Amino acid sequence: MNISEKEIEGIVRQVIAGMAVSEASSGMVIDGKTYLGVFEDMNDAIDAAWKAQKKLYDMSVEEKEEIISAIRRLILEEAETLARLGVSETGMGRVEHKILKHRYVAQKTPGTEDLVTEAITGDKGLTLLELAPFGVIGAMTPSTNPSETVLCNSIGMIAGSNTVVFNPHPGALMTSLYAVDLVNRAARSVGAPENLAVAVRKPTMETSDIMMKSPKVRMICCTGGPGVVRAVLSSGKKAIGAGAGNPPVIVDDTADIQKAGRDIIDGCTFDNNLPCIAEKEVFAFESITDELIYYMSQNGAYLISREQMRQLEGVVLVEDKKGKKAINKNWVGRDAKKILHEIGIEVGEEIRCVICEAQFDDPFVQIELMMPILPIVRVPDIDTAIDLAVRAEHGLRHTAHMHSKNIDHLTKFARAIETTIFVKNAPSYAGIGVGGEGHCTFTIAGPTGEGLTSAKSFCRRRRCAMVDSFRIV
Repeated sequence: MNISEKEIEGIVRQVIAGMAVSEASSGMVIDGKTYLGVFEDMNDAIDAAWKAQKKLYDMSVEEKEEIISAIRRLILEEAETLARLGVSETGMGRVEHKILKHRYVAQKTPGTEDLVTEAITGDKGLTLLELAPFGVIGAMTPSTNPSETVLCNSIGMIAGSNTVVFNPHPGALMTSLYAVDLVNRAARSVGAPENLAVAVRKPTMETSDIMMKSPKVRMICCTGGPGVVRAVLSSGKKAIGAGAGNPPVIVDDTADIQKAGRDIIDGCTFDNNLPCIAEKEVFAFESITDELIYYMSQNGAYLISREQMRQLEGVVLVEDKKGKKAINKNWVGRDAKKILHEIGIEVGEEIRCVICEAQFDDPFVQIELMMPILPIVRVPDIDTAIDLAVRAEHGLRHTAHMHSKNIDHLTKFARAIETTIFVKNAPSYAGIGVGGEGHCTFTIAGPTGEGLTSAKSFCRRRRCAMVDSFRIV
């Protein structure tokens, strides 16, 4: 049978139209773009993820790794788009740093290789300890690292044969939805099931409550402030909570002061101090403080006076409902240049950080600012430095840093502070594998003990015993 060119063209058009309808029906159209995995109703999102998980669970390790590889490739392709979208929507952070963060998510987030089976053998046979999925995981993500957290979590959760329902921060909604769509586009490109990652179009406290109470959601993962973490921990389900921090830095008189000045500013200003691991306050030996300030100033820091500090306090801090000082969220993650402009100081683009000398009880020391403002407290000795640093960290046990060549000082501080991450003689971001060893994550679960989460964090341990069999010795 001969088919004309016109008939072929008609068939092609019908196929394309059918594909378009199929694509539109599997997502939500927002401002002319179809976002795969996005639902109006939280219950519908959960149902879709639940069905997808059954399919994912039946897939081989090789097939799941193929999905993850596709996600990695697409993140690298769209790193700049994600970065610009995040900065544009939230007003926080720096595009160049968010590009780097997405690249590290793609390159250093563990996949299926993180899931290692253990075996116990003896005279009585063989016992296997394997990592199994929870099923559907509910996740709440922040506005500070929105797409980074969605993508990092998705890779780890999918590697463990879980699907995930996101209730993203409303302040970074479109960035988060774009990331969810990316996961599903990557999965679709390799023939994987749809809705491996889903989200709701309008996340609220109500949708969060539905997610936490749903019997189909077996685990909750939260990256956010103390209030949200507390809610997750009271859900009655297995919970991973990544909470706030106020990471201190100690610089003693044995440190390479030039390197310390550079590293601290590099870490503090990475994405304008949005990462919870970033340096928030410095405790420096009196004998080296002036030198440290000099080298900080050589690396993009601007020193302000006590009077200017109080002016700045009136800008970046507000009173909460209880009358206590709290951060003005309008200034979180803003450029140092813009912050200084607000108090009448004009500087060039080379200025990345505002530094100031402060007393221990100053609100700049006690409050996690999450902006490139770094207070420096002079201390006479290591014992005072450790005491004040531990108190300033508020028992959050998140992250701490130290610049020193004295092993005794390093050991003493590490033991006293008990943080999940402890970085020695490097910028803070080395603690999540950026310029340092180890895997990358944007969910650092100090409160619940998982630490730097990875695929195995989202799995449960199962045990299988075979008595008097399966041994060859």
